[in-house]
Amino acid sequence: MNSTAGLRHVAVIGAGIVGVCAALYLQRDGHRVTLVDPRGPGEGTSKGNASVLAVESCVPVATPGIVWRVPGMLADPLGPLAIRWAYLPRLAPWLTRFVLASRPARVEAISIALRALLADSIEAYLPLVKSAGIEEMIRRTGWLGVYESEAKFAGARADLELQRRRGVRMEFLKPEEIRQFEPALAPIYKHAVFYPENAYVVNNFRLVVSLAEDFVRNGGTLLREAATGFDIADGRATHLRTDAGRHAIDAVVVAAGAWSKELTRQLGHRVPLDTERGYHVMLPDSGVAPRMPIYSGDHSFAVTPLEHGLRLAGTVELGGLDAAPNYARADMLLTRGRRMFPGLNEAGATKWMGFRPSMPDSVPVISGSDRCRNAFFGFGHGHIGLTLGAQTGRLIGDLVAGRDPGVDMRSYRVDRF
Repeated sequence: MNSTAGLRHVAVIGAGIVGVCAALYLQRDGHRVTLVDPRGPGEGTSKGNASVLAVESCVPVATPGIVWRVPGMLADPLGPLAIRWAYLPRLAPWLTRFVLASRPARVEAISIALRALLADSIEAYLPLVKSAGIEEMIRRTGWLGVYESEAKFAGARADLELQRRRGVRMEFLKPEEIRQFEPALAPIYKHAVFYPENAYVVNNFRLVVSLAEDFVRNGGTLLREAATGFDIADGRATHLRTDAGRHAIDAVVVAAGAWSKELTRQLGHRVPLDTERGYHVMLPDSGVAPRMPIYSGDHSFAVTPLEHGLRLAGTVELGGLDAAPNYARADMLLTRGRRMFPGLNEAGATKWMGFRPSMPDSVPVISGSDRCRNAFFGFGHGHIGLTLGAQTGRLIGDLVAGRDPGVDMRSYRVDRF
């Protein structure tokens, strides 16, 4: 796919963590960059995620046997992975590709592609947070996965072996070691896995805002406008159209998260992008202080100690962009959290729902275009958008400059389907 080295003005659509990091890396290359989003930086999915830098997360959502779980996803609206009946007709093409991606050979290949991005993803943040003066926001504590059920731990063995094949570091803890390792936990867990490579951000929203402020401080332009389309001539986008007017551009980066699909279509590519609706509960004064993020292997959610409280986040609901939130899913997180942490203080609890932009194979799109030579894409990160924000920004910078990114980019192509 073509690069556009020597450009003057690059428009980046989307001011979430991916778009902001792409804008910063492009700016570091000397481009004039405009960041375009109708909301403020970080106001979308980046505002409410689990705030974990999940370097170990090379296991796709769809793994062998997922097809037999689909009826259960439809039957249990509060399950860790659920599908809304009303959305099923629209979801069917995505779901077909999702099931096809669960074949053993595909899962192996997908895990290799993911690990190639994840392995040095934290390092990609370091120059950005240093420039913004917020290096202390990233805490390299590792994280802990805990299992109360012997059956759930046994069911996780295939995933653990896949991670081990990809070189993920892990340590297994026995019950007495779990209690010593994390005293805040209830003494109910039989198995735990510690991932020392992982880290977390003490406030994921403040991270995006601070990085965006550094972008503006260094001469970048932030437009509170909604991108609506493009003027295209001779196989290139010449102008970005927004709800406020037209802007001449030399290149464009689509990093609009769950809203990237239509913009990408206008640039010549149809992508099977859909939405995983994720929920969180925020407890401002929980009375609980775990030393690091903790993942419940029994119920598929994360608990993260942030600077402004304790966050319980996770679950997957496939239901599109338009349906009203089902906050009973957030209530279920709180129910599970009470068992994990006895004496949890729930006063002042708030709930949130956001849209994870997800590809059926769990692999993000990080790509240039053969159909619109000055268009680039960075979206579809699913559960690892925060983790791969800076890495994606770095790779987009390489693609625009025509540099060798040091990664085989074929797995992330916009036209791979």
